[in-house]
Amino acid sequence: MLIGFLRHGPTEWNAERRVQGRTDIPLSETGRAQAARYRLPEAFRSAPALVSPLGRARQTASLAGCATLEVEPLLIEMDWGDWEGQRLVDLRSQFGAEMKVNEDRGLDFRPPGGESPRDVQTRLGTLFEKLRARQPVSECCLAVTHKGVIRAALALAWGWDMIGKPPVRLDWAAMHMVRLDPDGTIRPDAMNVSLLS
Repeated sequence: MLIGFLRHGPTEWNAERRVQGRTDIPLSETGRAQAARYRLPEAFRSAPALVSPLGRARQTASLAGCATLEVEPLLIEMDWGDWEGQRLVDLRSQFGAEMKVNEDRGLDFRPPGGESPRDVQTRLGTLFEKLRARQPVSECCLAVTHKGVIRAALALAWGWDMIGKPPVRLDWAAMHMVRLDPDGTIRPDAMNVSLLS
């Protein structure tokens, strides 16, 4: 199965570089305009669309013209706990060396009261099992979700521990595809597939 990951369009908090996590911030005017310009690759135009329950993802899926929408709680953004609404630059200034040690943990980075990327990967593993169990198995599926979820999925596909530079630089206004194999493993397929007309 081919899974296409699509991040929601921009919000006001994105523009302010604030960590959103599970705070339900809607798309900004810019975000709505961007999502309305998305043109899904042909194979995904009639594919089932699994969508995070947060409004910014549901808005993006609707504006992008997804054929069928199914809210999937496993696609909700990483929980940033006490740090939601904060800016990383301010957190780094406030916590200094402690913040660096936490960030250097890669997959095990964890905000206070929140999730780690490894926790998100565990959620994704459950989602991939659900997709494999569906009958009939779809040839492709769209996942409209969030940056933290997509990074965790692609780290899983590449075997990246989230320490150091990522294997590829991602365009957040593009689609990123992975292959879900019959044995449950995922592998990279195509990154940065343009959606803007």
